Amino acid sequence: MFNDVGPLELVTLVVLAVLVFGPDKLPKLIQDVTRTIRKIREFSDSAKADIRDELGPEFKDFEFEDLNPKTFIRKQMDNDELGLKEIRNGFDLKREMVEVTDAVHGRESESSTAGGSSTAGGSSNGSPGGSVDMTKKREKLDADEHPPYDADAT
Repeated sequence: MFNDVGPLELVTLVVLAVLVFGPDKLPKLIQDVTRTIRKIREFSDSAKADIRDELGPEFKDFEFEDLNPKTFIRKQMDNDELGLKEIRNGFDLKREMVEVTDAVHGRESESSTAGGSSTAGGSSNGSPGGSVDMTKKREKLDADEHPPYDADAT
């Protein structure tokens, strides 16, 4: 519950509570707070039991934590009845993004050089005559000169 409260923060809260409520009233206040938390937990447990009773025997293994989408997805990924782990392991999103980025910038990616050309025409930038080094074109521009506008690229 208080995983992100450090020791210095805890000491600060205790000192602040002693200053605000006083050393005489603080034990009574702690008892009242713990009693209230205990009552809330009992109410929550009884409400969960009532809901499970109303749902019937087919929902005996139902957990209310499964209503959280993250928990539900994590549990279904561990279940693996549909073979989702195989699909997830076969798809490398980072590698796919690197290949797309390299194709857009006119470079050949490491995976395409090892396995052949990335495009059907044999060049990575789509020109039939071979690969054109885009960095050489960029170096020819002066510092204050803008690159030419390409209507097809927008």
